Amino acid sequence: MGLGAHMSISGGLHESLVRGNEVSCDTIQIFTKSNMQWKARDLTQKEIALFKRTQAETGINPVVGHDTYLINLASPDRETYKKSVDSFIVEVLRSEALGLPYLIIHPGAHMDKGEPWGLKRIAASFNTIFKATKGISLRVLLETTAGQGSNLGYTFEQLARIIEMVSEPERLGVCYDTCHTFVAGYDIRTKKAYEKTLQDFDRTIGLDRLKVFHINDAKNDIGSRVDRHQHIGKGFLGLDAFRFILTDARFKDAPKILETPKGETKGRLWDEMNLQTLRSLLRKTN
Repeated sequence: MGLGAHMSISGGLHESLVRGNEVSCDTIQIFTKSNMQWKARDLTQKEIALFKRTQAETGINPVVGHDTYLINLASPDRETYKKSVDSFIVEVLRSEALGLPYLIIHPGAHMDKGEPWGLKRIAASFNTIFKATKGISLRVLLETTAGQGSNLGYTFEQLARIIEMVSEPERLGVCYDTCHTFVAGYDIRTKKAYEKTLQDFDRTIGLDRLKVFHINDAKNDIGSRVDRHQHIGKGFLGLDAFRFILTDARFKDAPKILETPKGETKGRLWDEMNLQTLRSLLRKTN
């Protein structure tokens, strides 16, 4: 079913695959560079080859990229905006060099300039980025957000508007984060609610653009717009919501990636425990 988790690249990009393999990931998500720095040295051919060799050895596929949280393509600050666009171009090129099919990004925060202004700013950013990365096969995925602060992308309509304004819309898709979308007001806890939300998504954006799921329970209730992830089945979403996604034939090929809190419980890694919970939902269904 393509289940996995976000993995650290500490010690080298290839180490993320080793860590993912240790907790039985089918797929993983990584930062392609330090999450807390704007710049990154160029990847060497040796690093790229080691990453691809380790991926072949572990069988983990696909590997999905996530941009650094410093990037804000809606920033009204000229310096931050330029750094964001330049940095994301680098991340697109790094992801392409590593053979990643997707690079996920939070659309951006308008910082009190207003939502219409922010959405136009984001679309203009992508037009610049895509012009600088012609011939790239990688697809950028807009992540559904919680709508905390001035963050954009918390409604399907906002994501659709960005896609509509971009000159190369075929290069954009969506990553559906279960926690973010739930606290933004979209319910998937019952079968009826799940189908309604997916119908809304399909009508507004199109299910063909939904390429990856972030599988996270929520520490806060629906509509709270508070971005706090919880372990699977231990938050306000509950287990049924994840069962609906896992058993939906429309998404059988979509990677489903944990971003739940790290650490251990009772001598076992939480990633391993959460993956076990998800796989148990499949076994019970079958």
